Amino acid sequence: MSQRGFTLIEMIVVIVITGIIAGIVAIFIKAPVQGYVDSARRAELTDIADTAVRRLARDVRIAVPNSVRIAGCGSVRCVEFLPTRDGGRYRASPAGGGTGCNGYAGNTKQAALSFDAADTCFEIIGTTITFAAGDQIVIGSTQSDGNIPYQLPTSATSVRRSLAAAGVGSSQVVKMDSTIKLPDSAELPSHRFDVVDGTQQAVTYACTNVSTDANGTGTGQLVRYWGYGFNASQVNPPVGATIAILADKLSDCVITYDVPNQSFGLLAVRLTITEANESVTLYNEIHVNNAP
Repeated sequence: MSQRGFTLIEMIVVIVITGIIAGIVAIFIKAPVQGYVDSARRAELTDIADTAVRRLARDVRIAVPNSVRIAGCGSVRCVEFLPTRDGGRYRASPAGGGTGCNGYAGNTKQAALSFDAADTCFEIIGTTITFAAGDQIVIGSTQSDGNIPYQLPTSATSVRRSLAAAGVGSSQVVKMDSTIKLPDSAELPSHRFDVVDGTQQAVTYACTNVSTDANGTGTGQLVRYWGYGFNASQVNPPVGATIAILADKLSDCVITYDVPNQSFGLLAVRLTITEANESVTLYNEIHVNNAP
């Protein structure tokens, strides 16, 4: 019985033909595969920028009126503001013959906030608020440069007050640790006040180390700082802050703030994120409500 197999020449021919077919297939597949990889990279970069901007917008929209400021950022792009966690309306005049609650005595349920002298408490009109240790009260922030709500409570122009220890907890009466009267400009028809979270305190978003490395990838970061207190003059970066990185690979960052009128401002943010020489730019305009 005879046996037959492949000759060396036949094997070489098969290998050459297989190589030609593989090369042709690779030429047609390379572009779609590369396109998929590029699309996935762009989607990732866009998601990073979009998540960071959305977080910034959410914080800014609940900021204390006229607390947004960027003048102290210097060459580093940043924005600072006081985020609120609650708010309400204060009683503007005593009802039913109430005598006020200085010293937390008298008819505390009918206490009006006084702008004629230093006042230590007032009744909330509406829903009861639960206050935590360290919370701050801001009343009548009207100056568009954003500095007034940061001033020390002992300043004659300050509209921010610390809660007294007796005022912590759920209450219909706000009890403040106050030794100086509120400025006349803080008395507004809206009778509103804002509660600043004692844990968050002031918040800064800043773009740091913005550049591009040798591989064409951004080196910058968008950083969120909080819990560093209240600086009368803006400081960047703030000292003693808790830090979170919201976005990386930044190759460009622009933050501008325009106040077209007293009632609102417009915070514009443009982030460019770059990886392997491919960039995605996201621009967002955030409406800032400055009506106290």
